[in-house]
Amino acid sequence: MAHPLFSSSLVALPLVHLPNDFRTNVLMLARWLHFLAGITWIGLLYFFNLVNVPVMNSLETGVRGKVMPTLMSRALWWFRWSALVTVLAGLGYWGSIVSADAQNAGASSGHVMGTFFLVWTVAWALTYALTLPQKGPLAHWLIFSLLYAVVMVAACWIFLGWNHHGWESNRLLAIGLGGGFGWVLLLNVWGVVWRIQKRLILWTRANAAQGTPVPEKARNMARIASLTSRASAILSIPLLFLMGAASHYPMFGR
Repeated sequence: MAHPLFSSSLVALPLVHLPNDFRTNVLMLARWLHFLAGITWIGLLYFFNLVNVPVMNSLETGVRGKVMPTLMSRALWWFRWSALVTVLAGLGYWGSIVSADAQNAGASSGHVMGTFFLVWTVAWALTYALTLPQKGPLAHWLIFSLLYAVVMVAACWIFLGWNHHGWESNRLLAIGLGGGFGWVLLLNVWGVVWRIQKRLILWTRANAAQGTPVPEKARNMARIASLTSRASAILSIPLLFLMGAASHYPMFGR
């Protein structure tokens, strides 16, 4: 007698049913790319803040000058491109949600998309401005943190207020907030961290190889990049919560 695990009826049973429609498969691919690239991006963000910075600070100047350029060049390549793939794939998937919600309500998705880019780009510009002061009250870490939080909370409030017509789903709004944080983080990566770090890497490499002095402005540039990176690591926490809340914790809409 055949064992139940190897019975012909079980083997013949169609256990897997792959969707055939194009849209479903494209959206699944977008989600998968979003997850994969996002793990790479946020994982490196945590690596920089929790591991790399403390280790680099503990090394002697000569050793750091040899290790830092090679390590950071490779790490930042994965960091910036995984960030871009994460956001582009996420925007594509979220756009399908916005479009579906709008069509079901007989509304336009343009308002949601427009307010998304407006609110979160302005929020990024304001938070970047907070990293610039070198002296005075704004340079104190506590004041900086409080003002940074105020800007991000205000951006959330404005986005929700501008997209509160009753037809927006919880998924649309939660991802609109979490994705907004992601948009800010992407601009941090390309507009701040990479822009500064690629110059610091060149100066550090030249200093280690030829003894070329590192410019005085490097210290403040490193400070800005460090503040931005730490803020991004903290923002990733509510970002991930909001992404999880989109389908599993109805906070904002139906």
